[in-house]
Amino acid sequence: MDLPSLPTLRQLHYFRALADAGNFRKAAEHVGVSQPSLSQQIANLEDVLNTQLVERGRGGAVLSAAGREVRARIDGILEEVGALTQIAEQTRAGLAGTYRLGASATFGPYLLPKVVRRLHADHPALRLFIRDGQPNTLLEDLQQGRLDLVLTQLPVMSSDFNVTRLFREPLQLAVAHDHRLARQRNVEDGDLEGETLLVLSNGFSLHGQLVALARETGVCLRQDYEGSSLDALRQMVAMNMGITLLPALYAHSEVEQPEGDVALVPFRRGRVSRAIGLVTRRNSRIPPAFSEVIRTVVRTDFANVLLADG
Repeated sequence: MDLPSLPTLRQLHYFRALADAGNFRKAAEHVGVSQPSLSQQIANLEDVLNTQLVERGRGGAVLSAAGREVRARIDGILEEVGALTQIAEQTRAGLAGTYRLGASATFGPYLLPKVVRRLHADHPALRLFIRDGQPNTLLEDLQQGRLDLVLTQLPVMSSDFNVTRLFREPLQLAVAHDHRLARQRNVEDGDLEGETLLVLSNGFSLHGQLVALARETGVCLRQDYEGSSLDALRQMVAMNMGITLLPALYAHSEVEQPEGDVALVPFRRGRVSRAIGLVTRRNSRIPPAFSEVIRTVVRTDFANVLLADG
């Protein structure tokens, strides 16, 4: 069976230039060819698609209804083709270039040092700008192109993004050392009766998870205070102003020390956790080395702290 004739990348490139310039001469100058050559390529594209794309006149080139539809799709087509070339180049040369990574402040500072060290060792030509922040702000910056990828708590509910699940991070119940639950081997929902739960502000994904947990258990949610950081929550817990759940990476780094100022108590036998993943724009092609290195670090450096996915 004969394959149908298809547009060439050159034809699409020339048509995009014409659509944006609105003038054959300016479009030809932009792509560096003669005006007759550009005009011929546009005519060939119209023949292949069997439709008029451009209305030609003294005032320049005006797109037809079909031309406007084609123009709306060209950027995505050319970006996808460019991504194929980029993937091939990166496969040959290894991960290189400059990327901008955003990471949630609730785990980025504790995970990324080992990730960055391994990335640099395996891909010395890679340059990585890193910014900690609240997930909603980081995802907005990703969508606007100010970041290339974001490491954050899941789920991320948007069709604008691709999501790669990486690992699960247990959440551990934190109480003051003199709290009635401090020496229990396990705490279940019923043990929390009468307690006050401290949570982060709603800019953090962990906020919603803990609010939902408060509804499930019936624990009182502290309404007059929302923490701006895990450190702030921990310090309030140490003064017996409430209890909270701390992510395992943070607890491993800041709490599980001889001088730790709060007690960590198993809750629901360690079955409470949050999912962490790598988020990119839907049409962006980020080399798989990023997720591969993070998974390797989770398995080798945090095997007793985190639960690897995939």
